[in-house]
Amino acid sequence: MTRTVVSSRGLVAGSLILLLLAPAVQAADAVQQPGAPTVDAKAWILMDYASGKVLSEGSADEQLDPASLTKIMTSYVVGQALKANKIKLTDMVTIGKDAWATGNPALRGSSVMFLKPGDQVSVENLNKGVIIQSGNDACIALADYVAGSQDSFISLMNNYAQKMGLTNTTFKTVHGLDAPGQFSTARDMALLTKAMIHDVPEEYAVHKEKEFTFNNIKQPNRNRLLWNSSLNVDGVKTGTTAGAGYNLVSSAQQGDMRLIAVVLGTKTDRVRFAESEKLLTWGFRFFETVTPIKPDATFVEQRVWYGDSSQAKLGAGEAGSITLPRGQLKNLKASFTLNQPQLTAPLAKGQVVGTIDFKLNDKTIEQRPLIVMEAVNEGGLFSRAMDFVMMKFHQWFGSWFS
Repeated sequence: MTRTVVSSRGLVAGSLILLLLAPAVQAADAVQQPGAPTVDAKAWILMDYASGKVLSEGSADEQLDPASLTKIMTSYVVGQALKANKIKLTDMVTIGKDAWATGNPALRGSSVMFLKPGDQVSVENLNKGVIIQSGNDACIALADYVAGSQDSFISLMNNYAQKMGLTNTTFKTVHGLDAPGQFSTARDMALLTKAMIHDVPEEYAVHKEKEFTFNNIKQPNRNRLLWNSSLNVDGVKTGTTAGAGYNLVSSAQQGDMRLIAVVLGTKTDRVRFAESEKLLTWGFRFFETVTPIKPDATFVEQRVWYGDSSQAKLGAGEAGSITLPRGQLKNLKASFTLNQPQLTAPLAKGQVVGTIDFKLNDKTIEQRPLIVMEAVNEGGLFSRAMDFVMMKFHQWFGSWFS
């Protein structure tokens, strides 16, 4: 195996990428790191969006009732349908009887848009009804329009959950009202939110709207953290049922850093907002997320054999962000290990050929795949023959010249 160490202070030749780190940040003194705050909830998690780093968690894999957090997936499915041009915001939807709160016992007493059978309502308004008003009737109307039925829409929800790797999540409804066998976890809800922000950003942008008026009825967004002046919260969803308690998924951004907080099963409405604010504030104050290896940058070049090029450019691709204690950037070191002793062509763009290790105080804090940034094709017959001779020479006599 081949291993090369690169630090932000002393860079080996060809590994200039760490010079992109901001000098002002490097010079900052390390902030004293307190422990994570205690959280008054059944389960919680605080995750960095860019790096996926979990900064704090408690019972994050316990299966609990998501309640209206289910609507995050409902919104995601609608966002994907809009993205694929299967539906349009201007499409008019005819409201069916199953989306009528008066005629559907399951909806009585729950949050609704007050839709009536036969109403013509745009996809845009129904979507805002789901996200801002938490309208259960709007969920049903959109599910019927997007997938033909609630059951088919639920299948889409669970298929997306499987693709995202949400192994502890099963949806049984399109709106999140109590249903046997419906469950999720704090971790899965954070991963779902991460996917929404990344995959359907235009859909996610609706989650920051503070109010919505339909049929002359104005309703505020139930996520009161949107009004918090100390945090730049721009999403995402509350959830409340008798069985679930009070749930909240929130996300906020400060500079280039975005955090996702999930709090499940608090005892009161006030507590879910207070605990979420506590997590987000702690995360932003004591951590920072940096991208020492930019998505399109070369981290290191390595000799490649039998190719149309003798050097392979290697990097981290989209996985170059890491989260670390604030003020510790100056102590960050990076190294890489190849999976095989030599690289041999052909090498495809994006092919994983090793691992990048990020270390603080000689302790690995993150690992990322080392990937090929530009494809290397097989060389011609003559160049491959020459490489064969050179490789054999290196194997036989290389130790003499070490």
